[in-house]
Amino acid sequence: MIPRFLELHAVVAYLCLALAVPAFSQEPAPSVGLSPLDQPQQQTPPAPTNALDKKELEFYIRHLYLWGPHIKVEIGDFTPGPIEGLLQTTIRASFQLASQQRVMYVSKDGQQIFEGRAFPIAKHPFQSNIEKIKTADRPALGTAGAPVVLVVYSDFQCPYCAKEAQLIRGQLLQAYPKDVRVYFRDYPLDSHNWALDAAVIGQCMHRLEPAVFWDYHDWIFANQSSITPQNLKDKAAVFASGKGIDAIKLSQCVESRETEPLVRQSIEEGRSVGVTSTPTIFINGRPLAGSMQWEQLKQVIDYELEYQKITHNAGDDCGCEVEIPFPGQD
Repeated sequence: MIPRFLELHAVVAYLCLALAVPAFSQEPAPSVGLSPLDQPQQQTPPAPTNALDKKELEFYIRHLYLWGPHIKVEIGDFTPGPIEGLLQTTIRASFQLASQQRVMYVSKDGQQIFEGRAFPIAKHPFQSNIEKIKTADRPALGTAGAPVVLVVYSDFQCPYCAKEAQLIRGQLLQAYPKDVRVYFRDYPLDSHNWALDAAVIGQCMHRLEPAVFWDYHDWIFANQSSITPQNLKDKAAVFASGKGIDAIKLSQCVESRETEPLVRQSIEEGRSVGVTSTPTIFINGRPLAGSMQWEQLKQVIDYELEYQKITHNAGDDCGCEVEIPFPGQD
C-alpha cells in the first residue's frame, strides 16, 4: 500500500506541472498576454513541424503549458533516451525566483513528444538520480556502506532547512545507527543574501577539518536569526577558533573563495536531479521536497530498507572493496 503522504506528493507534483502558470504566480506577472504570439515586435513564427528544432519545440510547449513570454524557457541538448527510438531533453522554465524543470522525450523523427518517466525494471527505480548525485568526499554522517543513502540539499539561511536539520541530527541516526548514511549538499538559494557565503565557509571548514563541518552545520542553523551578510565571516571565525581550526588557513580559503566551485557544482548537480527548493531530500535517489515529519521520513526509509534486503541495488559505496594486486601490474 502506498503511503498517503506519498500519494499527495505525487498529486501536488502533477498539478504543478500540468498547471504551470499558477506555479509561477507567486508574484504578479507583467502585463502581457499569455499567448506565445503576444510579442508584437517579433516576426510570427511558422507552425511547428519538428520537435528536434528547439525554437519550434519551445513555441509548441509554450502553447501546451500556457507559458507566456514573461516565462523564460530553456531547452537542453537532445541525448539518447532510456527507450529505443526516443531522445530526451530537459525543459527548464523560470519566472523571477520561481522555476520548474522536467524531462521530455522526442521521437527520433521529431514528430512525437512524450511526457512521463521510464523505469528500468532490473535496476533501482531512481537509478538515474543515484548515478547523478556524487557523494565522494562530501560531508557525511552514519555508517559507510549503509544500505540507505540520504542526501540533503540544503540552504544555511533557510528556516525550514534548520528544522529538518534538527530532525536528521536528533532522530535519524539514533533510529538507524548502521542502516543510513547521510550526505550534505549545498543548495543556497539566490533569494538569500548570505546563504552562498555560508556554504563557501562551510566547505572551507570541511576541507580543513572534516569533523568540524557538522559542528558548523549545527551552529549556523541554531544562529540563523543573528547572522547577517555583514557579520557572517566574523562570527564564523570566532566559531572556528573554538574548534581549533587554523585561523590563517581558514581566512585564506574564505577570502579566495577557494571552495565556491564545489558549491556551484552542488547547485548544478541538484538542478540536474530536479531540485528547485530547499530542503530537498533524496533517499536512495527518491526525491522528497519540502519539510517532512519524522514519521513520514521513517516510513520511506523503512520501505527502502525492506526493498534493499531483496534487491541490493542501491546504498552507500563505502569504497571498502579490496583488490588483490597482480605482480608486475600497476
